[in-house]
Order: sequence, then structure tokens, then C-alpha cells
Amino acid sequence: MRTALVLLLLLALAAVPGSLVPQEGRQPAAAADFRRRNPDLAPLLDRLGFFDVYSSPWFAAVYLLLFVSLAGCIVPRTVQYVRTLRARPPAAPRRLDRLPQHAVWTVSADRGEVLRTAADLLRRRRFRADLDVGGSVAGEKGYLREAGNLVFHASLFGLLVALAVGSLFGTTGQKLVLEGDSFTNTLTQYDDFTPGTLASADNLQPFSFRLKGFSATYQRGGPQRGTASSFVARLDYSTSDGGPARDTLVEVNKPLEVGGAKVFLLGHGYAPVVTVRDGKGDIAWQGPAAFLPQDANLTSVGVIKAPDARDRDGKRDGLGFTGLFLPTVQLTQTGWASSFPATDDPVLVLTAFHGDLGMDSGLPQNVYQLDSSRMKQFRKADGSPFAQALRPGDRMTLPGGAGSLTFDGIKQWASFQIARNPSNSTALWSSVAMGLGLCASLFVRRRRVWVRAETMLSGRVRIAVAGLDPGGTDRTAEEVAELAEELRARFPALKTSEPDVDTAEPDVDTSEPLPQEQK
Repeated sequence: MRTALVLLLLLALAAVPGSLVPQEGRQPAAAADFRRRNPDLAPLLDRLGFFDVYSSPWFAAVYLLLFVSLAGCIVPRTVQYVRTLRARPPAAPRRLDRLPQHAVWTVSADRGEVLRTAADLLRRRRFRADLDVGGSVAGEKGYLREAGNLVFHASLFGLLVALAVGSLFGTTGQKLVLEGDSFTNTLTQYDDFTPGTLASADNLQPFSFRLKGFSATYQRGGPQRGTASSFVARLDYSTSDGGPARDTLVEVNKPLEVGGAKVFLLGHGYAPVVTVRDGKGDIAWQGPAAFLPQDANLTSVGVIKAPDARDRDGKRDGLGFTGLFLPTVQLTQTGWASSFPATDDPVLVLTAFHGDLGMDSGLPQNVYQLDSSRMKQFRKADGSPFAQALRPGDRMTLPGGAGSLTFDGIKQWASFQIARNPSNSTALWSSVAMGLGLCASLFVRRRRVWVRAETMLSGRVRIAVAGLDPGGTDRTAEEVAELAEELRARFPALKTSEPDVDTAEPDVDTSEPLPQEQK
């Protein structure tokens, strides 16, 4: 048990880096940003496996050692518990009146009847009663305490197994969806996809959904101004290709469950709708461009790429734009910012580049970043960088007749996490069983009660009732008193002035030493 507790502590400590350092499997963009901001520290953390903690060898070693320790704890204790259930309750001590909780009186009755009655009363109180030929009845209960302890540890073992199965066969992916766009559960549709060690993308359940709309409400006043009150994504989804679509709402902590997977709402932002025209006046790119929030007021950064644009002479000259989207614009001493997350006064601030965007190089490129290494920034007549702030409906005309950009409107986007874990139900029921087992081991007490009936020389019977509680609670004293009261009601004490000393046994200290467990 001590080893298991130490390993549990080590497992908890081993999981700490996973919450401090972005994990590549879950947050690839955040992990890449962490590497960029910490170029000296990142190589060391990489060698230690801190960017993929839960798949690292040292974490797996602690995990497996905990499995072995729990198995070594559960198996022998279960065998011992079964033996205890099959064994008879401990025999009554010789002198019950030496126990802290006891009652003694003399009756005129048949000793066998007294013992049978005592055994029946103990069984009614859910004691395991054993009638000894030596003239006593032994009763014991509280076996649920050890059973609860075993259930707790077995459930912990099951929970660890469920976590391992989820890590091996589960899948997790993220997808940013614009209003009006759809998602189909195939590998090519994900922005990021992390399969388990033994999972395969070929086993993805077929389903799809479309983001019909997104709404968010914010506190307008008080100290919580700008805090979100609600995020609601309106979806219609289908569980099969060409199947009927059903409407649903997805909110924070209220995922959509479909096809064995859960669709969680992670975040949202804005996508300015623009039209880019090249130097020939043709539309080079048109549509919404998702901008990524940078703070609580949704000050967002983004890029717009038109790689096929042409200049006035018809030569290919790609256009790229980068800048900020401000839902509620505020110009401060440090620059442009948003003062509120809702679109009360939206402004799009852009600067423009022209040249080769590098999208034909065959190398993967971040859709939210602009590679301007082979591009030139447009400049004003005075040589300063060309930039412009646009409100919906405004138009940016590029210098030299290179083209234009029109700010047509605003759409919203929502990001979702699609997770499938085949061991979720096992983990849930293991957790429930752990709670029940822990309650049983904490609140159930092991208790023993004995009734001894001794025949005296005068033909009377001396009844002694006593109990023992290793935990030292008051419940045993109450049960001894209640049992003695019920026996007295069946076998009333004799009203006599004669002393009750004529027992068949000599009145000397013939008590046997109590077993260590009873002491």
C-alpha cells in the first residue's frame, strides 16, 4: 500500500509538466509558439519529453509500476478476504464482563433456548452468527468495510486501464469552421489530428455537421464588462452520408455526441469578408478570412492571400495582406486595440505586400501567417509603409494600380474539438465504483458481539452480552445495549437477593488471553 501511494504521488507529479508545457499532440500551434519564444529551453524540454509527457518513457514507467503495485495489493487481499468470509466468527472470550461494553444478568430458562434466541436476534441485525457448542454465540458484521476497500482499489485499477485504452485507441482533432461551412469526419478535413498509438484514421465514424450560425453575448457593464455570458453554436448534423439532417445547439461543456465521438465547442472569432481585385480588375480572391483572437476583447490577427493576382501588365504578381481586426476599435498610445469583444465598431487594419507568396514551393505553409521573405511591402509616396483602416463597405486602393481590397462584411467562426474515446464509459463507472468503495471503507465499521449462557449450580442460567469494536465507535455499545434489552424482554432477570456466584466454573481468573485482533 505504501508503494502504491508513493507511485500515485509520482504519477501526479509526472503529470504536472503536461499542464505547464503545451503538448504537441493536443496543442501543436501552442507548442510551436512555445518553442519559438524559448529557443534555449525548448531543446532541453524536448529531450526530456515534456512536449509529449503522456507518451514519454518515464511517464509510462511510473504508470506500469503503479499497475504492478495495485495488482500486488489487490490479489492477496482479495484471497484473504474470501478466506475471512468463509471462516467462522471469532470465538467468545472466557470472561465477557471484562470487555468495555457488556451486560450480565441471571435468568431461569433453558440455556439452549437462550443461545438459539440470541443467534436469531443477531441474524436479524445482519450479523454473521455462529452457535458454538461451548455455550456461546459469536456474531460479526462490517465485512463491507474491507469489500469497499477492495472495490476502491480494483476500480482504480480499472480507471488506469481505461485511461490506457483511451490513450492507445482514442482520437482527437480540431477544426475551425466558418458560418455556413460544413465538416465531414475524414482525416483531410481536420486542421489538427492526433490519433492514439494504436488508432487508425481509417476507423473514423462517418458523420458530418454544418455551422448554421454562432451567437455570443457579453456583459455590458460593471466589473465583469466584456465577460462572455453565453456561446452557442447552431448546427445541423447527419450520422451518415446523405442521411437526414437534425438541428442541435452546442455550448461550452454541452457537446454534440454523434458517431461514437463528442464534438466540443472550443472557441470562436471573426472572419472579415473581403474581395481582392488585381491590377487587371479581376477578382483574385473573395470570401471570409478567419482572424485569430489575441486577447479577451478579441483583438485578432490574420492574413489574406491572393497568389494568382496579376499586375496591370498581366504578369503574375501575388498579393498578400496582413493586419488586425478590431470588433470595437480603440486607438491608444500603444496602437490599435479592441475595447469590447462584440462588433460595436468594427475596423479592419491592413498593410499589403506583392510578389511570390511561396505557395507553389511544395512546402507546407501556415494559412494564418504570411511568408513575406520573397515579397515587397507597398509604400506610400513618402516611403512609409502603406496601411489603411477599413470599416465595412470601405475600399483599399493599392499604390501603382496594383489592385484593391473591399471590406464587404463580417462572419463568425467557431473552433471544435472532435474526440473519440472508447473507454469513456469504463472510466465513468470505475470512478463511480471508486466513490462507493471509498464511502464503504470510511463509514462502515467492523463490529463483534458475543452472547454467553452458563448454567449455574442452582439451575439458573447466567447470560453475558458483550461487544468489541476495533474502531472504538459508540455504535457497538448501542448494539450491545439493544441486544441485551431484547434478550431481557425474552428472558427477564430474576429478582433475588442471592448472589450469583454458584457457577459451574470455579470463580477464579481462568480467562484466556485475547487474540491480538480482539485486543
